[in-house]
Amino acid sequence: MPERILVTGITGFVGSHLADYVLARGASCELYGTRRWHLSRMDNVAHIVDRIRWRDCNLLDPSAVRDLVADVRPDRVFHCAAESFVSPSWGHPSLYMDVNYKATLHLLEALRSCSSQATLHIPGSGEEYGELLPEELPIREETILRPVNPYAVSKIAQDLIGYVYFKSYGMRVIRTRTFNHEGPRRERVFGIPWYAYQIARVEQGKQEPRLEVGHLDDRRNFTHVRDIVEAYWIATEKCEPGELYLIGSDQGGHVHTFREALERLIEMSTVEGITYETVPKYVRPTQVPNLVADITKFRTRTGWRSKLSFGEILADTLAFWRARVASEQI
Repeated sequence: MPERILVTGITGFVGSHLADYVLARGASCELYGTRRWHLSRMDNVAHIVDRIRWRDCNLLDPSAVRDLVADVRPDRVFHCAAESFVSPSWGHPSLYMDVNYKATLHLLEALRSCSSQATLHIPGSGEEYGELLPEELPIREETILRPVNPYAVSKIAQDLIGYVYFKSYGMRVIRTRTFNHEGPRRERVFGIPWYAYQIARVEQGKQEPRLEVGHLDDRRNFTHVRDIVEAYWIATEKCEPGELYLIGSDQGGHVHTFREALERLIEMSTVEGITYETVPKYVRPTQVPNLVADITKFRTRTGWRSKLSFGEILADTLAFWRARVASEQI
C-alpha cells in the first residue's frame, strides 16, 4: 500500500520542492497537499498540479485541520506552511504567532485526537538563535536562543509545542532548525532572489543597472533547497523523535555574506557595470550577523551531506528569475 504523505504549505518555496521530491519516489507514495481554495498561489506547482491530491484547508481553523487529518490519514506529515519572511513580522507579530504557532498546535492536536501514528516533521529556523557572539560560533543544538525578531519567537514557540506533544503524548515529532536555503521559486522579498530579480530586469532593459539592497554583511550557511528537502525526508526516516537537529551545509564553500552572494551574481550577469546601493527601507530594525551552524549531530545520525554548490544555488536562482521576468509574470 502506498505511503500517504501530507505536505502543508505545498504551494510555497520549500513545499513545492518537497512535492517534487516525493513524486520522484513514484508509486510508493500518495501525495496530499493543502491549499486555501482560490487564495493559494499555484505557480510553484503548476507543473505537478494534477499529481497532488488537494485538500482545501485553513490551518487556522482547528475543526478544519481535524477534518483534514481524519480524511487523509497520513503516514508522514511535512509541516511547511508558515509565515517565513522576517521583515513584516515586526508589523504583524500576532499574525506570525497565529500562523507559525497556532496552526502547528492545531495540526498536533488533530493528529493526537485522531490517534494518528504519523511522523510529523516541524522545520524550525536558524533565525531562532538570533544575536550571537563570535565566540559562540559555530551554532550547535544547545546554543542559547537570543531571538531579535517576532518571526524567530514564533518559530521557537512552534518548535517547543512540538516537543510538548512528543513528551506528553509520545507523538513522533521530528524537530529541526534549518539554516539559509535558497534556489528557484523563493520569492524576491528575500535577499538572493531579490538581487537576481533586479539583475534579470537590468538584463532585459526593464530597469537601470543600479540595484537597491539592504544590509549585506551578515554571514550564513547557504544550502540549495533541493538538498534541504532531501534532508527533510531523511530526517523523518532516521532522526529520533523529540530530539533537535540542525540542518544546513557547514562546508567552507557554503559560508558567505550576502555581499559575496550579490557580487557573484553581478559577475554572472550579461550586463557590465552593474552597481548597488543600500536603501534604508530594506534594512531590518535588528540584524543577525552570524548564522553558521555545526550540523555534526544530523550528519552523524543520517549520513546526509549537501551535494549542490553555492555557485549552483546562485546560477539556478538567476536562471529562475530571468525566466519569470521574461514571461512578464511580474
